[in-house]
Amino acid sequence: MFWSAMVLAAALLTGDVLYDNGPFVTHLGTGEGGADESLLQESLGLTAYGFGHAVAVLHWVADDFAVPAGETWDIGTITFFAYQTYAPTSPSTMTTVYLQIWDDVPGTPTADLVYGDAMTNRLTSSEWASCYRVLAVNGDTMRPIMANVCELSPGVELGEGTYWIAWQAAGTLTSGPWVPPITVLGQTTTGNATQSADGGVTYAPILDGGSFAQGLPFILAETDTPVERTSWGAVKALFR
Repeated sequence: MFWSAMVLAAALLTGDVLYDNGPFVTHLGTGEGGADESLLQESLGLTAYGFGHAVAVLHWVADDFAVPAGETWDIGTITFFAYQTYAPTSPSTMTTVYLQIWDDVPGTPTADLVYGDAMTNRLTSSEWASCYRVLAVNGDTMRPIMANVCELSPGVELGEGTYWIAWQAAGTLTSGPWVPPITVLGQTTTGNATQSADGGVTYAPILDGGSFAQGLPFILAETDTPVERTSWGAVKALFR
């Protein structure tokens, strides 16, 4: 299921949310205890629950967004999504998120770093998104997806153009962390995200099933908005 376009439009009009990069919830309330689920669609030839971006093994992931012509965005928080297999829903096992914003595809000669680094932990809160990544509807609870809110302090002001966010994460378990891809029922190709396995020096397209390009979910919000100060459980309905 898509996040509601009408609800998302209403959220954008409030000035809180600047941009979301796509949905990952496919089934509402079908999981254990009424949780939502994000279905890995094996029937379409997809095989990956998620994609690695672990600090411990020097993995990064990256995806792009565009600031429309004539606009300037003041970004205060970025919410990423990740899971560690066999993690509890609470407390979150996520401990660290490093992020960078580039003005071109990271790992290419034309890319300049606009914001961030690989040393400052930007994670300010991590909470279960009330969703499991599963292989079948009414599936298991092994992969609870966390909403990792990162505060940009100071915030960053971006003018019109296309930018790339690169990020990596760490947690207390040995699994991953893993990023669930943008997931839309019946759709195999969802974006143009990339992944680095050498500490961000080079990146390659994220492909599932050998050929299906994937996008990764994230949410950009303005500085000092209710979204960044409110629990994920209270605001998640905005992003379906």
